[in-house]
Amino acid sequence: MDPPGKDSLPDFGDELRQRADRVASLILYGDYPDVDIEIEIINLRRWCAERLPERLDLFEMVYVSRFRRLRQQWGRRERTG
Repeated sequence: MDPPGKDSLPDFGDELRQRADRVASLILYGDYPDVDIEIEIINLRRWCAERLPERLDLFEMVYVSRFRRLRQQWGRRERTG
C-alpha cells in the first residue's frame, strides 16, 4: 500500500512550476507594483507551506532566489523578502 499523497507529488511539482511561472511573468511583463508582486510571492509561499511544509527551505532557495534575480535584472527593486 502506498503512503497517502504519494501520487499527488508530481501534480504538486507541476502546479508549483505553473504558479511560479505566473509570478515570474508578472515580474517580467506585468505592470504590477512591487507590493502586489510581493503579495503574490507570499501567497505562493503559503500555498507551498500548506502542501509540503517540510520542504519550504527549497522553495526559499529556488523560487525566492529566482524572483529576486528577475527583479534585479529587470529593474525591480526588492523591498521585502
